[in-house]
Amino acid sequence: MDIDYAIRKSEPHITNTSNQVDLTLYEKWEHFNRLSIMFIKSKVSADVRGSIEQHENVKELLTGIEKQFQTCQKPLASTLIMKFTSLKLTTVKSVRDHINKMGDLTARLKALEVEMYESFLVHYILNTLPPQYGPFKISYNTHKDKWSIDELLTMCDQEEGRLILEMGESALMVTQGKRSVQAKKKWEG
Repeated sequence: MDIDYAIRKSEPHITNTSNQVDLTLYEKWEHFNRLSIMFIKSKVSADVRGSIEQHENVKELLTGIEKQFQTCQKPLASTLIMKFTSLKLTTVKSVRDHINKMGDLTARLKALEVEMYESFLVHYILNTLPPQYGPFKISYNTHKDKWSIDELLTMCDQEEGRLILEMGESALMVTQGKRSVQAKKKWEG
């Protein structure tokens, strides 16, 4: 579609002596320049748009956006680190979502040049799991193999299923236990 034409090509300079080919190239560039600016403005949030100078050239607009975000990288990295370190899974369920959130934050931090080793990430995620995952954590720590994030995700999915089944059985036993105690009281009473 050539929508990035004005980004890839410099603005053609036309003069009174320019020929028809030069004029056609300029019109093509101008058309795609306007389309690119409209597209970028439609995708950038209003907060960001308001803080960037208006530009008639798409390359200048992109440079303005880049400058805006360069000054915001340090506070954004701090915010993402705070979010990352405060994430804890409080229930047995949704372990996949939890790990994916941690992975997303890690990727966003990496884009801001804050990198973490995968082995650290695996250990950190394991430490954010609730106490029900205790035997699972011990099992990981006693094995020689190191897991990747994908392996951790697969293993945690399996463990979540096991814990849910286990919780279902114990909930059933508690419920049945109450009924049999109540039935026994009625029988004796």
